[in-house]
Amino acid sequence: MKTRWPVTHSCGHEVEHDLSARPADRRAGYARWLAGRDCTDCWRAERESDGAERAAWIAARRAEEQQAAAAWAEQYRMPPLTGPQTILAWGERSRHQLVTTAYQALVVEGTLAEGGWEEVENRARTVDRAGWWIDQRDAAPGDLPELLEAATDADRSTENPF
Repeated sequence: MKTRWPVTHSCGHEVEHDLSARPADRRAGYARWLAGRDCTDCWRAERESDGAERAAWIAARRAEEQQAAAAWAEQYRMPPLTGPQTILAWGERSRHQLVTTAYQALVVEGTLAEGGWEEVENRARTVDRAGWWIDQRDAAPGDLPELLEAATDADRSTENPF
């Protein structure tokens, strides 16, 4: 029974595959399936190039989001966040996204008046721990007022560090 199969892959490369680990009655079908795919080398090369393109796209997207979050924070007088330097930018983006979607959900589409929103916004200014905002990134926007009420003193910095 044949165990080594020459396969011409969709990329055009011909590779001899050892199919001895497969049951004899499934080797031909698997060889046919392999023929519809790129060879291992081409698959890896494509995946690595896609990874580089994807990483560049993500970096550009993050830079846009960071710029929008910084402009928003300045416009609405949001205080700088505290925490490890490595998560500050992520925290700023998370805060921006949650607060803006909460405004949309509560005021624009909901029944909260502008005066009520100012109270929510003022409470949001007091929570300045980046980790808190990151932890809330998947929260429903309408839950922001309740989440802000649940924030503890550990999530807010004080002027007196003692």
